[in-house]
Amino acid sequence: MTVEEALAMDSLRQDLRLTTIVVAVASIIVFLMVNAVGKNSVVLNGSSAVLYCAVICFGTQWAAWVPASILKTERFYDLMGGLTYLAAVGFSLWAGAQSEAPSVRELIISFLVVIWSLRLSSFLYFRIHRTGKDGRFDQLKTSPIRFLIPWTLQALWVFLTMIVVIVINSQAGSAPELGMWDAVGFSIWILGFGIEVISDHQKTVFNTESNNQGKWIDSGLWSYSRHPNYLGEILLWTGIAFFGVSCFTGLERFAWVSPIFIYLLLTKISGIPILDKRALDKWGEDPEYQKYRENTPALIPRLSKKS
Repeated sequence: MTVEEALAMDSLRQDLRLTTIVVAVASIIVFLMVNAVGKNSVVLNGSSAVLYCAVICFGTQWAAWVPASILKTERFYDLMGGLTYLAAVGFSLWAGAQSEAPSVRELIISFLVVIWSLRLSSFLYFRIHRTGKDGRFDQLKTSPIRFLIPWTLQALWVFLTMIVVIVINSQAGSAPELGMWDAVGFSIWILGFGIEVISDHQKTVFNTESNNQGKWIDSGLWSYSRHPNYLGEILLWTGIAFFGVSCFTGLERFAWVSPIFIYLLLTKISGIPILDKRALDKWGEDPEYQKYRENTPALIPRLSKKS
């Protein structure tokens, strides 16, 4: 065996080990969540509708991984994420309707998720087609086995962010009337969605201007937060979580892990840490960027700006 073959075999073993760990951990999380929150769910062929939604999330993502790994492309990664949200929303509404017609609450939260999903997935899809690639996948897509990791994580992302909606939509029996907590949730969702849309638009406009090539954005909402789009994302899913206050009982309350999961993922694992590292690699020696980082919070804006 040549040195190159030995290195290739070692790389393959590492990829298999890491991917196996990711798939196993994701499966355990889903198993625990389904068993915790699915007690009051509609039962279809002996299994809860929550379990079916988990299968839809992972099945869709793993099916999309096959052509993506063959073509070594991430171009439809975000689009498939959006389609998976739509599939989970549609199925959970249909499943719940086997017990009773969808309530106003179910229709509202489903509509909010559909709007958000169509907007964000199309925005990310067209962005990657405009730029040609997504740098997050440069090292992942070279190995089909390693490339399964982001597709598995996206399946987990969809399932856990959607879990409040899945539980509400698939509950057996009648739903409580809309109340104060639903109004609070809707208001927070509107605020978060508005922040996300405005910040994405501001950055898109900034990046399309030729004189801004190679620069960071520090205007508009980006002058108050270095990642206002992530702030909007966290807020809107927090708003969705409030819709469960009046209709969750017992272990169903574990579904409120949704906004916590989003916050931890975006601030500690895959969102802000990765983007901040890239920014420091690019502009870390620039005094103006250092000043921007010092004066601008990573996520939650200050009540007043530093001078």
